[in-house]
Amino acid sequence: MQDFPKIISVDDHVIEHATVWQDRLPEKYQDVGPHVVQERGIMQFVGGNFSYRPDPEGDRCDWWLFEDKRVPQTRLSAAAGFDRDEVKVTGITYEEMRRGCWDPVARLEDMDVNHTEASLAFPSFPRFCGQTFMEATDKDLADLCVKAYNDWMVDEWCAGSGGRLIPLIIIQLWDVQLAAQEIYRNAERGVHAVCFSEIPPYLGLPSIHSDYWDPFFRACEETKTTINMHIGSSSKMPSTSADAPAAVGSTLTFGNAMSSLTDWLFSGNLVKFPELTIAYSEGQIGWIPYILERADKVWEDNRAWGGVAGIVTEPPSTYYYRQVYGCFFDDVHGLASLDVVGEDNITFETDYPHSDSTWPHTLETAKKLMGHLPTETIYKLVRGNAIKMLHLDFDR
Repeated sequence: MQDFPKIISVDDHVIEHATVWQDRLPEKYQDVGPHVVQERGIMQFVGGNFSYRPDPEGDRCDWWLFEDKRVPQTRLSAAAGFDRDEVKVTGITYEEMRRGCWDPVARLEDMDVNHTEASLAFPSFPRFCGQTFMEATDKDLADLCVKAYNDWMVDEWCAGSGGRLIPLIIIQLWDVQLAAQEIYRNAERGVHAVCFSEIPPYLGLPSIHSDYWDPFFRACEETKTTINMHIGSSSKMPSTSADAPAAVGSTLTFGNAMSSLTDWLFSGNLVKFPELTIAYSEGQIGWIPYILERADKVWEDNRAWGGVAGIVTEPPSTYYYRQVYGCFFDDVHGLASLDVVGEDNITFETDYPHSDSTWPHTLETAKKLMGHLPTETIYKLVRGNAIKMLHLDFDR
């Protein structure tokens, strides 16, 4: 095999440093805006639900405080450097984290040892599509928090990285006009990626079957901004019961991505906005062939009564191959079905610094997964498709 191409990871995560918002919010919001305190406590994650109780004998933890919210930093979100058996639902402090979790210089160093040239990082405290700020009581403050995050992302996290740290912004989910304006504002400084919810109604928002999101979708299409939907970006992870162990939910994480893609294929939005691009992050790809097969079958046999006859004018898979990207980090079954998944529709990730991450052994994982594939195909999966999807200034 020739030298393995440098990886462009389209799904990593950043832990925002403690003063991201304090550095940028007006003085009157310093007390209620996001800031960090430290205390001890005990955490649990059962049945898809997180719980916490203060305990002086518990683990030390750095907490985000915002209005009346208390959001912990957990080892699951900052697992890089910990042995697998040490990655538990427990609190963590900035001092205990690997510095690459929150420091851009250290992140680049960690990327260097992992054969990774560039990285797109999702938020942590704002959650995967900024829903923390959607839930705020003071929407003026929430608007400032969204803009502060995006300014930090562009001007501090990504600046000085030579394009290796790729900006990924959030939007004002509660106001589609503000969201569209934020797309245009950031497109002017070279941003081509935005977070969005996989299933907006789970957040109490209008579905993509309505026309509500049209201004946002139009702004993304006009600015070549890819809509990135991470598993969990609907604040509701699949599970089966309130007492199901976390392993059940972890196995089923692809479920929301599967449902979301079905939504998009039958929504008509990919017909209405033919240049719009959407991407699924951390959902893996093995499930895609069946959903495409089933969607096309339903469209063929049931479109007369299925409510999509005048909306979706071609087999739904047509729009998948034209406008949708999937993402994987370790999916043997998905790669075995690459002829249907589509080698032009798939990207790769390292998921640094989360518990699923293959860091610092991503190169070994990639070679094991893809070493048998043609050189041109490998290049597309680990690099070329990401360059196309995110409009990156890297050699293809």
